Amino acid sequence: VAGAAAAEPLRGPRRAMARNMARAHAEVAAATVTDEAVVDHWDAATDVTVLLIKAIVAGCAASPALNAWFDGHGLTRVLHRHVDIGIAMDTEDGLFVPVLRDAATHDLSALRAELDRLKAAVTARTATPDELRGQTITLSNFGVIGGPPAALLVMPPQVAILGAGGVAPRVIAVDGKPAVRRTLPLSLTFDHRAVTGGEAARFLKAVIGSLERRD
Repeated sequence: VAGAAAAEPLRGPRRAMARNMARAHAEVAAATVTDEAVVDHWDAATDVTVLLIKAIVAGCAASPALNAWFDGHGLTRVLHRHVDIGIAMDTEDGLFVPVLRDAATHDLSALRAELDRLKAAVTARTATPDELRGQTITLSNFGVIGGPPAALLVMPPQVAILGAGGVAPRVIAVDGKPAVRRTLPLSLTFDHRAVTGGEAARFLKAVIGSLERRD
């Protein structure tokens, strides 16, 4: 078409993202469940991403089937002892997913320090290949930009990804009456070949319980 812009070939991270997402769409029997956590007790200083990481650890303890790798060809799975969380990071060059290792062993301050280190490595493009692979489950905290629940893509061999939208006031029922509460929308997409609906529901219930704790 006259005047149309020339096609731009995808390179680097964007090219890798395109291939990975095509594979995820083709291979995974994806199903999504959504819910919300009531987070009126959070304030401007709350480190939401760190709390989501701790909540994923709680979810994996309650429902270990989601902290797993699945081989769709051999119909085998590996249940992981460590929770190695891939943290989806949006950049101008495309999607990066550095891995926060053994999240269950870190306290809140250590988690924040490791997140900052990984973010700096991604920004400087110094993250090593080992820091960008091997996750057992993934977190997409797209709520830092905004958005409601969403159906995400699971990158095999993983079997689950938790998405968090933006915190916003919403009318919900409290003791049978309408009340305005600040809520965090959550989306759990899982590979239904390896995870049952009950396992996914138990995971999400534990995640919400962790986020709603006030201690």
